Amino acid sequence: MEEMEEELKCPVCGSFYREPIILPCSHNLCQACARNILVQTPESESPQSRRASGSGVSDYDYLDLDKMSLYSEADSGYGSYGGFASAPTTPCQKSPNGVRVFPPAMPPPATHLSPALAPVPRNSCITCPQCHRSLILDDRGLRGFPKNRVLEGVIDRYQQSKAAALKCQLCEKAPKEATVMCEQCDVFYCDPCRLRCHPPRGPLAKHRLVPPAQGRVSRRLSPRKVSTCTDHELENHSMYCVQCKMPVCYQCLEEGKHSSHEVKALGAMWKLHKSQLSQALNGLSDRAKEAKEFLVQLRNMVQQIQNSVEFEACLVAQCDALIDALNRRKAQLLARVNKEHEHKLKVVRDQISHCTVKLRQTTGLMEYCLEVIKENDPSGFLQISDALIRRVHLTEDQWGKGTLTPRMTTDFDLSLDNSPLLQSIHQLDFVQVKASSPVPATPILQLEECCTHNNSATLSWKQPPLSTVPADGYILELDDGNGGQFREVYVGKETMCTVDGLHFNSTYNARVKAFNKTGVSPYSKTLVLQTSEVAWFAFDPGSAHSDIILSNDNLTVTCSSYDDRVVLGKTGFSKGVHYWELTVDRYDNHPDPAFGVARMDVMKDVMLGKDDKAWAMYVDNNRSWFMHNNSHTNRTEGGITKGATIGVLLDLNRKNLTFFINDEQQGPIAFDNVEGLFFPAVSLNRNVQVTLHTGLPVPDFYSSRASIA
Repeated sequence: MEEMEEELKCPVCGSFYREPIILPCSHNLCQACARNILVQTPESESPQSRRASGSGVSDYDYLDLDKMSLYSEADSGYGSYGGFASAPTTPCQKSPNGVRVFPPAMPPPATHLSPALAPVPRNSCITCPQCHRSLILDDRGLRGFPKNRVLEGVIDRYQQSKAAALKCQLCEKAPKEATVMCEQCDVFYCDPCRLRCHPPRGPLAKHRLVPPAQGRVSRRLSPRKVSTCTDHELENHSMYCVQCKMPVCYQCLEEGKHSSHEVKALGAMWKLHKSQLSQALNGLSDRAKEAKEFLVQLRNMVQQIQNSVEFEACLVAQCDALIDALNRRKAQLLARVNKEHEHKLKVVRDQISHCTVKLRQTTGLMEYCLEVIKENDPSGFLQISDALIRRVHLTEDQWGKGTLTPRMTTDFDLSLDNSPLLQSIHQLDFVQVKASSPVPATPILQLEECCTHNNSATLSWKQPPLSTVPADGYILELDDGNGGQFREVYVGKETMCTVDGLHFNSTYNARVKAFNKTGVSPYSKTLVLQTSEVAWFAFDPGSAHSDIILSNDNLTVTCSSYDDRVVLGKTGFSKGVHYWELTVDRYDNHPDPAFGVARMDVMKDVMLGKDDKAWAMYVDNNRSWFMHNNSHTNRTEGGITKGATIGVLLDLNRKNLTFFINDEQQGPIAFDNVEGLFFPAVSLNRNVQVTLHTGLPVPDFYSSRASIA
């Protein structure tokens, strides 16, 4: 039950819902909190002006607020204006959930109505703090939203199950223990608040005050409020409109708003939707059970990795058997093992943290849905059942293929074989002339079949035509692309090899030799290879999130989800200067896609830059931000539209990352001190489609600036 608590708290005030209302996006708000986050819109955005222009067709019109009010460089929290256009600089407060609430610029005039029922200023709009959808209120104001009686009932049962002392409902800070309850006001008071807010005189003198325990019992025994029609407040719901997916009263049918729609009996639809929600919960329950078992498996993996001291002891024993000249190599090998050890622990712990958060959210939703199913108010249940069913299915889909699969194994793919070296040491002896079989002839590199593509090199060789000594295999060696020492890149019987992952715009030296049981042949002639100056690549479907949709030979990408999903390029960069561009083919509803670079193990189900594996710029139609490890910096004016071009410049020589919009640099240099292996990356949702353009030269002005520097 405790994990369900976050489902029962208002996203604005962070407390349990009081008089919750249901927004058209299916999320809930306290009625008082909803009034606090209202914002006045320009006259041209009002429902009346939209209907007059023919652009509005519903009682509530959605709009896009200025995202400068939605995101902050300091805390990246969600914010919305609560005052009116006349006072945009009113200082704001911050709720426990990070939502900025702006108090009205002027105190409200004296009225006999309660704050929740006071008239809403004309042309007001409200933004949902959870999904950020904004809508303009009609003439009914907040009264046009249905009240969530089911949620109130669940909260009552939850609070009763906690069996905690009743607290005063009017204390401003830490609530004191209640001493009385007013049956008429239905409010619990401590003594100071009762004297201040409920004096025993005037009209309040006739109110009946009872002990808190008695008040709780009377409240529990009092008849539940019945949901009434939002358009006809005196009428109860009697039917269910299948087309609009909402309960309606008989006046709604008579007045014509739903006269042509298909309607069904309220009780029948109540039972049907309860059954559908129960069936959906069965699948989600199986996922939660699998997740619990998976977490046990991950924790066991952590224990096994931490108990891998035997491997290190074996490595030390083998290294100590060698001569003192190998001590430096021993230290290098130990460093590699420790790095692998830490990497495995980090990957598994990150997956445990990610899976634990998802499981807590899933369990909370399950407990909330089970409480909702207990509700006996058909109309109240049907108001939220569709949204709950969708949430359950969506949550189950998030436990998709691969989520419950370990990203790391407990095995260490490292093993030191020192027997050949020890054997060679033991065989050291004075030189003696003795007959032996010959070694293979020197291989010949076939220049016509050797080539490079991007940062890959393909080499081919053969034995000399007149050679009579067979070769058991070949050893191919390359230097480091900077004139350094050669290293083995292939050992085997094949006479052709492709080496990937080389540096761009670099010169490599390659050579090959043959071997058999007798020994090793001399090296072939050295071949000089030049990798591509610029990179040609496409998006990688193998590493992309399952919601990513690729087309145009994997150069065009969009998404099937409203949530941000990540896709990487096929080519990684670790050296040189690289530039690529993306054109915006579709841009609907002002989303904020992100562009940049990332490690291969970046999180694929969140916006690019939310974790420490990505460096990105996310941008909407007005401005952009740089983001790494969920830290937002350098808000810059200027956004994107359909047809815009975003350029990404990765300079690994100077270790920085720069962004461009329509051939103009966007803000300062985004990130410094970037080094390692990076893959081009994009995150977007279904409202965006972009096309990748590669093989581009570095912009002229940047090349000239780099040469001057």
